[in-house]
Amino acid sequence: MISIIGGLSKLLRIEVGGRLPQTITDTVANMNQVECRTRFGSARVATLATVGTAGPHLVPVVFALDADQLFTVVDHKPKRTVRLRRLANIVNNPFVALLVDHYNEDWEQLWWVRADGVARVIEDNDAMRPGVDLLVNRYDHYRTARPDGPLIEVSIKKWTGWSARPDLSESFDGLGQ
Repeated sequence: MISIIGGLSKLLRIEVGGRLPQTITDTVANMNQVECRTRFGSARVATLATVGTAGPHLVPVVFALDADQLFTVVDHKPKRTVRLRRLANIVNNPFVALLVDHYNEDWEQLWWVRADGVARVIEDNDAMRPGVDLLVNRYDHYRTARPDGPLIEVSIKKWTGWSARPDLSESFDGLGQ
């Protein structure tokens, strides 16, 4: 039996099946923006969430981060079509979210960071160049096969992050990803 006393923003007392009660605080968003950017930027892949008429659409992406600007591109990997749903979704609804997470069997090492923002699709080669250059500098594969598909630029408006052990946050070195 689980009993919870209190509200989400208050101190909670949880009793699980006859074991001693455990006291926790609501730490859903326990990372500051600098830590969120650092952890997010250390990841090699993120999940991009867009929404279209068919509902939510999730896809893994590689990315480059420059402060609160994120770039991802349609690259040369085989795809069923060049008319990708993520691009159409962004054109129709520019609000997106990206998620990076770290899983470990030691659950004290768990963390995630979400970046909420407004996206736009860039197809002009000159306008794409700075974002693609960041991606080329980050991913070796792009040095030999420079992407030329549309670039997605996301202006991050909100960073949210959580860590199972917020006391370990300051010692984070990016190696957990």
